[in-house]
Amino acid sequence: MTTDTDKEAFVARFAAAWAARDPEQFIALWHPEGELHYPFADRVIRGAEIGKLNELQNAQAPKLTWKLLGWTARGDVVVIEWESSNTYGDTVVTWRGVDKMTLKDGRIMEEIVYADTAPLQAMRQGRPFEPLMKVPE
Repeated sequence: MTTDTDKEAFVARFAAAWAARDPEQFIALWHPEGELHYPFADRVIRGAEIGKLNELQNAQAPKLTWKLLGWTARGDVVVIEWESSNTYGDTVVTWRGVDKMTLKDGRIMEEIVYADTAPLQAMRQGRPFEPLMKVPE
């Protein structure tokens, strides 16, 4: 079982990898046979592919930012809340999400990323993002 100190160290390494956007730091977080369920990709990404995914992401979104907002853990599961932004032309788009990670020996065996992709999809399609519900004042 992962100790509280191990979990805290893992979260620090995860945040540092995002700050550096360095493929090697991301690779070090993963078991090669791990699985990433990522709503921005067209399939499940294997742990052995994390470096390539990071390189692709750096090339396609060089102005992407990521910020740790908070985290919690229970057993071998760590949940991280984050905020990202990216610049598209003159527009900065910000969104939030949560990653649920199951650790084994301090490395990720499974990560499920929960994020609302609708605003980014709307922008990609050249239309404004309209909420599903308008709440009266």
